[in-house]
Amino acid sequence: MAQALRIGFLGIGLMGAPMGRNLLRAGFNVTAWNRTRAKAEALAADGAAIAEGAAACAAGADVLVLMLENGPIVGEVLFRTGVAEALAPGSVVVDMSSIGVEEARDHASRLAALGVAHIDAPVSGGTVGAAAASLSIMAGGPEEAFARVAPVLEAMGRPLLVGPSGAGQIAKLANQMVVAVTIGAVAEALNFAQMAGADPGLVRQALTGGFADSRILELHGARMVARDFATRGKTSSQIKDLENAGKAGAAAGAAMPFTGLATGLFRSLLETDGDVDHSALWLELRRLSGG
Repeated sequence: MAQALRIGFLGIGLMGAPMGRNLLRAGFNVTAWNRTRAKAEALAADGAAIAEGAAACAAGADVLVLMLENGPIVGEVLFRTGVAEALAPGSVVVDMSSIGVEEARDHASRLAALGVAHIDAPVSGGTVGAAAASLSIMAGGPEEAFARVAPVLEAMGRPLLVGPSGAGQIAKLANQMVVAVTIGAVAEALNFAQMAGADPGLVRQALTGGFADSRILELHGARMVARDFATRGKTSSQIKDLENAGKAGAAAGAAMPFTGLATGLFRSLLETDGDVDHSALWLELRRLSGG
């Protein structure tokens, strides 16, 4: 029975907390850990056990889920805190963090030497998708390991195995490239509409339903019109993903001019306005227009 699986969950933040709750609602036995213990303790009311340390969370887990900030932190937690050694042979690590392709492949190789399988399974859908258990989950790794953890992933969203180790991260980077460039296109178009004498809110409405329509136009476009840049998707996280995409693209010999331009614009936004929501790229377009 899938729910008999023992799940360890490392990283109870904005994304990890609702994801952990969905696992608990699905009937899984979840033990949680976070560097800031209070964040993990928030899941105790939902039925999670709280581990004293990352290695203790991993010990006895059939499936260990990670939702951490970046690749270096994932590497540190896995290999410098006793987690890898605490994992039982035959267990599966599901890394749902957004990290570099080569980092994911390296982690998979090192864990395989210990008899532990690895799935890289980054997500798209943000905190809204995490809460609704509707995340798009892009997975890379062995088919057998993916089949074993599929019920766990299905409790959090819609998983799809897209290829071998690292392929999940490749898919996530492709997703982030589309997101970043489309945010830039929407910001540029709405700024143009305003400066040329039209109501950007009405222009946004007029574009819905046509070829220019998208979730970015719907959600991020609405934030631009309302000047609502409260952080939902961090600009720093967008930059991290674009930089990882740039590295992977360079290694593959892929031309990525739009991604390069978007990376520079988001860096400038971060320097000027801090870690605001990535929809605030509208502000950078306003500055470039002399506004």
